[in-house]
Amino acid sequence: MTLSYNPQNPLIVQSDRTVLLEVHNHLYEEARDRLGTFAELEKSPEHIHTYRISPLSLWNAAASGVKAGEILDTLNGYGKYSLPPNVARDIQDYIGRYGLVQLVDRGGRLFLTSRERAALAEIRGHKEAGTFITGQAPDGSLEIAPCHRGLAKQVLIKAGFPVEDLAGYVEGARLAFSLLPVTRSGQPFGLRDYQKAAADVFYAGGSARGGSGVLVLPCGAGKTILGLGAMARLQCQTLILTTNIIAARQWIGEIYEKTDLPREAVGEYSGETKSIKPVTVATYQILTSRKSKTGDFAHFALFNSMDWGLIIYDEVHLLPAPVFRITSELQARRRMGLTATLVREDGKEEDVFTLIGPKKYDIPWKVLEHRGWIAQALCTEVRLPLPAGSKMEYAVAEMKDKFRVASENPAKMAIIRRLVAKHAQDQVLVIGQYLRQLDEVAEQLGAPLITGKVGNLEREQLYEKFKKGEIKVLVVSKVANFAVDLPDANVAIQISGTFGSRQEEAQRLGRILRPKASGQAFFYTLVSKDTREQEFALNRQLFLTEQGYRYRIVTPEELDQPLPDAACSAEPGPPGAPGEGTGITGPGAGRVPHLRLVVNSGGGRR
Repeated sequence: MTLSYNPQNPLIVQSDRTVLLEVHNHLYEEARDRLGTFAELEKSPEHIHTYRISPLSLWNAAASGVKAGEILDTLNGYGKYSLPPNVARDIQDYIGRYGLVQLVDRGGRLFLTSRERAALAEIRGHKEAGTFITGQAPDGSLEIAPCHRGLAKQVLIKAGFPVEDLAGYVEGARLAFSLLPVTRSGQPFGLRDYQKAAADVFYAGGSARGGSGVLVLPCGAGKTILGLGAMARLQCQTLILTTNIIAARQWIGEIYEKTDLPREAVGEYSGETKSIKPVTVATYQILTSRKSKTGDFAHFALFNSMDWGLIIYDEVHLLPAPVFRITSELQARRRMGLTATLVREDGKEEDVFTLIGPKKYDIPWKVLEHRGWIAQALCTEVRLPLPAGSKMEYAVAEMKDKFRVASENPAKMAIIRRLVAKHAQDQVLVIGQYLRQLDEVAEQLGAPLITGKVGNLEREQLYEKFKKGEIKVLVVSKVANFAVDLPDANVAIQISGTFGSRQEEAQRLGRILRPKASGQAFFYTLVSKDTREQEFALNRQLFLTEQGYRYRIVTPEELDQPLPDAACSAEPGPPGAPGEGTGITGPGAGRVPHLRLVVNSGGGRR
């Protein structure tokens, strides 16, 4: 093979299916947007980003309608060197495997079928297949018991056969209602174009190709509204699962505000109340609670308490393992997963794929920022040294304690004060992980503190005061990471976090991305220099890189220097460029970034 070489291109594809992307290349943004449709970002240091093409990333792409030829065109078109032949073969093979095995319904009986008899023979001979195969049809199709629908998909994806589930769904009990053109508080209401597109993709005209899957949208982009859009299309009883009681009540409030459903049709199922109605909003906590570690999950009865036609899993990347188990038994119900990031810290992305469904829609954060649907975020990491006393504590600490010592760096307090003073007219969230640190910060700032110890009523009251501007600074622990609607927050100061969690970075940035009158939000992260905290911060940056954001990394001395026009963006383009006025600059200015996920639901790619 003759090795071609194009030094102008930004990609180097290696034979182990890793892809290196040059950040400072003029084609960086174009290549990044295309690469994100079928590869997973693993590392994002300053100069070279590393992606990996995995079977799961390719199957998610295939489920979205992306063809092998499009992927090969991207790698060849942006590659510095010829594409390794084994990588091209792997891509064609893995893309071809999605849909090779299909699960279909034949008169109420479920069969695994394939255009290749050899694939069915391989499955029949698989060690674990005996747990779900009950017979074989003359055409070679393998019958499975309906109760093993989820198990079969879990086993087969591990064997390299991502099953396309076309067996259909029960309709569930009918629930007629409409979305209101004007909310109950008198505001015009309608689904935005991307919300409508995502709901349409999920619904797929009511066909078996729709009805299950994960929709990926930024925090602040209206995932709740997207859920309402799907409910309105399906017109059926719906169970909604979410992270906590505050989030559950926000869902209930949105349902009442934006639909004509009466209050008595919507129930809350939580630790505080257990009301089961045609639309029920429950928390993961109550569903997974039990009297002992080996006891039964008594509240799982909720899944069979009504004839649900749709189950919505809010923040699906946080779905607890026990709920996966019950979901495996609910494959005949339509299932929608909502999330800002598919990354799971427990590595269960395959279970999301098989039990909730493949990724069906994904719109990059920067696309919505371009359109004004979410605020432009300026992202700044402040790296500060440990003071002498903390340096010694850090040096002698056990490895497991070094991250905590670095995170609780007392020098952060002065930076926090400076930032709060700088944003005295803004709505500021100070977000952290360690309670001792948060207590001290709240006391020093004279600001209210919300942690897990604060009761739900008091939390709701504090959130409401913050929304009204009666409180300008709110100190919060990780309890505010998820599904808390604080639309007026425009500054977040992250002082400590979970060990390099991309999930957490997504949620914390999302707290400040609701559209603002100024269009501007500020996201600060305080990191102790040359410590474990800095190492983990590199992993959290992966999320921002995936979404098209760039960090401005400064020292405390540089913090008060004038901000660039777009601290998260590339270098400015020429004056008068099409991107001018959008806050997005650089080689990709003026074009809407590639819409990363598109779905094939009978209507082709979107």
